[in-house]
Amino acid sequence: MKSEKKTKFPSELRFDLVSKDWVIIATGRARRPGFYKKRKRAKSKVLQKDCPFYNLENQKRPVLAYFKGKEVLFKIGEIPKKWTTIVIPNKYPALLPYSKLEERKEGKFYKIMNAIGFAELVLVKDHKKHFPHFETSQIKEVFDVYQKRYLDLMKKKFVNYISIFHNHGIEAGASQPHPHSQIITTPLIDLDLRKALTNSNNYFKKNKKCIYCEMNLWEQKVKKRIVFENDLFLAICPFASKAAFEVIISPKRHLAYFEKINGDEKEQLSEAFGKVMKALYRGLSDPAYNFYLHTAPCDGKDYSYYHWHWTVLPKTAIPAGFEIGTRMEISTIEPEKAAEYLRAQLKK
Repeated sequence: MKSEKKTKFPSELRFDLVSKDWVIIATGRARRPGFYKKRKRAKSKVLQKDCPFYNLENQKRPVLAYFKGKEVLFKIGEIPKKWTTIVIPNKYPALLPYSKLEERKEGKFYKIMNAIGFAELVLVKDHKKHFPHFETSQIKEVFDVYQKRYLDLMKKKFVNYISIFHNHGIEAGASQPHPHSQIITTPLIDLDLRKALTNSNNYFKKNKKCIYCEMNLWEQKVKKRIVFENDLFLAICPFASKAAFEVIISPKRHLAYFEKINGDEKEQLSEAFGKVMKALYRGLSDPAYNFYLHTAPCDGKDYSYYHWHWTVLPKTAIPAGFEIGTRMEISTIEPEKAAEYLRAQLKK
């Protein structure tokens, strides 16, 4: 009896081991990788001379400044004359420092508390260049700043989680074209991370191993979804990618807390980050993107089972009713093909 040939179904549902979500890889309506390079994107018209992040004369409260890899000392209330990366308070913060949470109820069902937190902007000097254009040393300087601010902010009252993220391009929600990241602290842990913590802990209790380490070992074995790797870091298009060309950059060594990263790790993280950003820039013609950090919270509890990582999400599509209504993401390119395409960009 002849065995039946396996036919490839035009779409796949893939299971995310960490979030426990299913995502749709819609290969039946898949795009060729080059399609994303040809898309027209909205560009900001803010000129350098009009940019509030380039002209900081009216900003009198810098928090931290670096110049070519070294921290700069400055007088309180003054902008240092030379800087390449600087941290300033967000002029329009969503959360504000306050001494009390003041939890209260409204009626029988609703709960309210003060939106307490710190909101800061991390600016680089150049108005036009962003991460794909940076040398490794420039990227490392930004990571130095992220780490230093994290270590300072985690000591503050009511800071249980610190979110570090970057928006580039109008489609990604960037209000200004000048390259800048944001750091926001909250007394709460967001739902997405809470799910990842719970599922990571459950896996660790059952298997005595980190789920991220296990996935990284598998990716190194099959080599289908790796975009770039060096001795300490791995950049992959995840098996259950939530968006086309999503990339996750994580340490090969098991590390739960980003703020504990050492100098060698920052150097190699910066190299991996730069490679990924250059590949996306070349392959997708400067796409809008978000990147963000997921790390163990700083609320004093033990999260040694978790594994920190950065997620880079290019904006290749706009979520529509199905994605929003079902919270089930659709990607129109297989992560294996996306990784292959991005690897090719690094050879150019």
